[in-house]
Amino acid sequence: MTITPLMPVYPRCGVRPVRGEHCHLISEDGTRYLDFAAGIAVNLLGHSHPGLIGAIQRQAETLMHVSNLYGSPQGEKLAQRLVDNTFADTVFFTNSGAEAVEAAIKTARAYHQYQGNEDRYELITFNNAFHGRTMGTISASNQEKMHKGFAPLLPGFRYVEFNDLEGVKAAIGPHTAGFLVEPIQGEGGIREGSDEFMQGLRALADEHDLMLVLDEVQTGVARTGTFFAYEQYGIEPDIMAIAKGIGGGFPLGACLATEKAARGMTFGTHGSTYGGNPLGMAAGEAVLDVVLEPEFLEEVRAKGERIRARLEQFIGNYPELFESVRGRGLMLGLRMKVEPRPFMQHLRDNHHLLTVAAGDQTLRLLPPLVIGDAEIDEFFEKLSAGASDYKAPEAA
Repeated sequence: MTITPLMPVYPRCGVRPVRGEHCHLISEDGTRYLDFAAGIAVNLLGHSHPGLIGAIQRQAETLMHVSNLYGSPQGEKLAQRLVDNTFADTVFFTNSGAEAVEAAIKTARAYHQYQGNEDRYELITFNNAFHGRTMGTISASNQEKMHKGFAPLLPGFRYVEFNDLEGVKAAIGPHTAGFLVEPIQGEGGIREGSDEFMQGLRALADEHDLMLVLDEVQTGVARTGTFFAYEQYGIEPDIMAIAKGIGGGFPLGACLATEKAARGMTFGTHGSTYGGNPLGMAAGEAVLDVVLEPEFLEEVRAKGERIRARLEQFIGNYPELFESVRGRGLMLGLRMKVEPRPFMQHLRDNHHLLTVAAGDQTLRLLPPLVIGDAEIDEFFEKLSAGASDYKAPEAA
């Protein structure tokens, strides 16, 4: 077999986008697709947003990269806006979500080891989590499909069932440094952490001087209807990893932390060649210009509630296909009674609707946050047509 020029690690489908217009993608053959995947929760301003394009173009004309050996007025400005609008006191910029989680893991360990507690290195993580594809982040996840072929994993992680606070209490030991958790598991099937669970983690962290590390790579930047999902639980983390939506499509992530949590992150302890580059900072500024407007967040919540209400009504027409609706804001999921991937492919290939399959038999709906009533109506037309003519593949 001859290997392809692009390493064959993705099961790429036949859709080949070459252009984007608002909430649609156009393939090289001219087919238009309604995009309810948004680059897997990345393109929150849709495609070809003039504010985002303009900001990147203006920055590209002046300065794209210099390295972090020099002062960064662009990075300082974006970091200050994040600090002003979150729990955090300090920010480290990365290029991706996996890098942001790696920085968060290092920050949590450094907090303890800075104080001389070198045995405190273990993070309690949760079944069905997804934190990235680096060696550190796959080790933080207990999914065998992500581990196969890459042994040995890195030590320093204990897995507990999601939403099992008693299991967390039992897992805390002399090596525990903190907890790493997604408030809503994305790849895991739009599974929400309960208020009791999330608030319980915060209380346990306070009781045992542990770091509560949130992975808000997918839930963050207005996706769930608040700037970050933790706000809806009435808690604040010590450390948080973000990415995806913060760049609106430009590769950008960040690790946010309190001053206390970041005390071990001193000169020389961490770095990134491209992290915080002026182009990324311009993209982040353009995104925040939109999503930090109170009316924008209100609209995300309202649109999410409208879609959810219509979905609840819709699934009753197809009891053989759908079980329930999950999620918050515009991070929604349809738990199915059949495997979601073939249905996702059917919607894509026959009705030109793009969605994302996830674990726990769930179909993810992650539209751009700028969708309007016309796109919502188009979504339901395509979903209804797809459900009406879908024939699930017979089990082998």
